[in-house]
Amino acid sequence: MMRFMLLFSRQGRLRLQKWFTAMSEREKKKIIREMTTMVLARPPRTCNFLRWKDLKIVYKRYASLYFCLGVEDEENELLALEIIHRYVELLDKYFGNVCELDIIFNFEKAYFILDEFLMGGEIQETSKQIVNRAIESSDMLQEDDHSEWFEVELFG
Repeated sequence: MMRFMLLFSRQGRLRLQKWFTAMSEREKKKIIREMTTMVLARPPRTCNFLRWKDLKIVYKRYASLYFCLGVEDEENELLALEIIHRYVELLDKYFGNVCELDIIFNFEKAYFILDEFLMGGEIQETSKQIVNRAIESSDMLQEDDHSEWFEVELFG
């Protein structure tokens, strides 16, 4: 089971965090600090797997963002790496070659995509097409709500 997923920049700025187990804010901040320090200190072209306390840390850098996943010790590292890659593919499909600014200015959509893909630290949906359809239908609902609000404002 996954414990957490973190997205942070090369400068160590946290861009997205998802916790799948309950922790205090103090523990979360400590983990974030340790993960960013540990991952950013590693030289390029090194293994993407780390052991940290009782967890395996799997990370991958895409452009200027690091995607970091904390999984339990008995979990498969390659599956965790594939989960990161699938999430990046979903973000790319939605944003069209996702970048750090997409995550910053559309963080609610990035969380929504993550929630459609993962739930409770487990994969909820493996099909990219089904997740993309859920995202598209959510966007359609938001557009309908926005257009109704706009009509009410215009025509009272």
